[in-house]
Amino acid sequence: MISAIDTNVLLDILVPNAPDSEASKALIDQAYAEGSLVICEVVYAELFCQFETPHDMNMFLSDTGIRLVPSSREALQKAALAWKDHVSRRTGQLQCARCGKFQGITCVQCGATITSRQHIVTDFIIGGHALTCADRLLSRDRGFYKTYFPSLKVKGRAGPD
Repeated sequence: MISAIDTNVLLDILVPNAPDSEASKALIDQAYAEGSLVICEVVYAELFCQFETPHDMNMFLSDTGIRLVPSSREALQKAALAWKDHVSRRTGQLQCARCGKFQGITCVQCGATITSRQHIVTDFIIGGHALTCADRLLSRDRGFYKTYFPSLKVKGRAGPD
């Protein structure tokens, strides 16, 4: 079984005192016991700032058995189609990362809708990569990935795959 890993799960084990560090470490350990671990170039780039040198980053990957697997054209095409779907659905509401439900938030002062660009194209590249290069994705953003990549198996800290 090949498990792709989202940046948030790796940051949980790299950032000191992260609230989900134990759960994410257990998730990675279990996935490693069941097969191999991969990341795409986006995750590599997002993680890189956690290390002093390229050597330190590469040693972390080597020590943890995580391989960098570049995205294929097919992965990027799937990411682009999901991104296009996301842009067409955007309503200004925020999406829960865990369950995927959309909710609106209004300013208590003036009543205006508060919006945020919660997801950018890199999130979709991670999903497209996992869909084409792995059997599942380890992520805390389960609701998001299930919304835009419904056939992708997503394993996180809560709920079934």
